[in-house]
Amino acid sequence: MKIDTHPDYHMITVQMTDGSTFETRSTWGKEGDTLQLDIDPSSHPAWTGGNQRLLDQGGQVARFNKRFGGLSLKKS
Repeated sequence: MKIDTHPDYHMITVQMTDGSTFETRSTWGKEGDTLQLDIDPSSHPAWTGGNQRLLDQGGQVARFNKRFGGLSLKKS
């Protein structure tokens, strides 16, 4: 195995947007540094479900049926 090919893996502190912290191992920064997150699971809409635009103004199926409802696959 080659020497000095792997980055330094050390303990850092991660600070969430709400101020809570936890320790984890990382290659980011130096031993004991604090990584302050701008977006985390407690504030991001993908995890919290906030600010979702509902596209259900008739829905996609209703729009499809309105557009193509007159077509049929039956033999006449």
